[in-house]
Amino acid sequence: MTDLLSRGAAELGRGIAAGEVDPLALAETCLDAASAHPLRDRIYARLTPERARAEAEAAAGRAKRGQRRGPLDGVPVSWKDLFDTAGTATEAGSALLKGRVPARDAAVLQSATALGLVCLGKTHLSELAFSGLGYNPVTATPPCVNDAGAVSGGSSSGAAASVAFGLAPAAIGSDTGGSVRVPAAWNDLVGLKTTAGRLSLEGVVPLAARFDTVGPLARRVEDAALLLAALEGTRAPDLRGARLDGARLAEIRTIAFDDLRDAPEEGYTRARARLEAAGAEVVPIEVPALEGPMGDSALLYTSEAYAAWREVIEANPDAMFPEILARFRGGAETRAADYLAAWERMMAARRAWADATAGFDAVICPTVAIAPPQLDRLETESAYYRTENLLTLRNTRIGNLMKLPGLTLPTGVPSAGIQFLGRPMGEAALLRLSAAAEAALA
Repeated sequence: MTDLLSRGAAELGRGIAAGEVDPLALAETCLDAASAHPLRDRIYARLTPERARAEAEAAAGRAKRGQRRGPLDGVPVSWKDLFDTAGTATEAGSALLKGRVPARDAAVLQSATALGLVCLGKTHLSELAFSGLGYNPVTATPPCVNDAGAVSGGSSSGAAASVAFGLAPAAIGSDTGGSVRVPAAWNDLVGLKTTAGRLSLEGVVPLAARFDTVGPLARRVEDAALLLAALEGTRAPDLRGARLDGARLAEIRTIAFDDLRDAPEEGYTRARARLEAAGAEVVPIEVPALEGPMGDSALLYTSEAYAAWREVIEANPDAMFPEILARFRGGAETRAADYLAAWERMMAARRAWADATAGFDAVICPTVAIAPPQLDRLETESAYYRTENLLTLRNTRIGNLMKLPGLTLPTGVPSAGIQFLGRPMGEAALLRLSAAAEAALA
């Protein structure tokens, strides 16, 4: 049954439908692999074996009766440990929430469960989801599949590792500034950031509510499309026949290529060439108005985050990783006038972005400007931690600030992804385009 661990969610769903894969055996295979894995405690915060077996057994019964609830009925997934799970601790990678056991599932988990997805367990993350690196000395730091000495990217660090190491067919994470796309890129996965407001945040531990989004990490674009449909209880877009012929792609040059390091540049350059060879037109563009909100982003994020967590943090600040504590406290002294002015600049930039990209099917750039940083340096060098964290989240943050859906694809160069940004609420079109790009990059 170990070959099941290399299959994607959609492929497993088809196997269940055909009677070739037993959901209970599949769940047991994943649970056994996770339990036996030498890095299990750095990837999973906790497994939920009783729940997984009960859900898988019910899915197996439906499959035998021909009553499957959807294409992923019986497929197991992992959940980032900031999605509430009834009766199971949800601690968001922080000692501040140690022992927190919610009474209800998060709304997106309820939706996924209703459509038959099986909950394997909860994965580690950056503390309170406030870092793109995935380094968490409070709970655990998940590994990168391409470099044992490097971090896996955050904040959905364990989510990416659970899929990359073959311990889950897919994972559900969150993305406030890049937290799905960064770890997906560094672990050679597909990661989908949804448009803010598309998926419910009820029962999701917040960071900055106006920017928080939910999204899947998976092996294929098809998996991501089906997972999105399961999270919102809709039908997935039809990806058949997706082509790049005639597609127009804008290459955003403003900021996104500054300080680009060798491996990400190599991956992106290769990917761009293959997209063009498949028939896509790539046009470099500049959006100078983007510079304002990018410069304001620290103010916007830290103000939102500190407003949400101030009372909890200041009641027990010593429980936090000092770097994360400092990030939160960066929003403590923000003046209302400065915050509102930053929002005005961001809204103006969104209008400028819409005008500049109106004639294109998507915007592309390297997903992350750097390769995964080394854990030993993050543990000992504060300046290194801060510079790498900011560079890690820079390109992905464009999508969050402009309120866009975004998707990262592997390029063939380890830990180097290419990012596609679509139009607000345009996930279906973005997924179709990404499916065609995935075929071109294969």
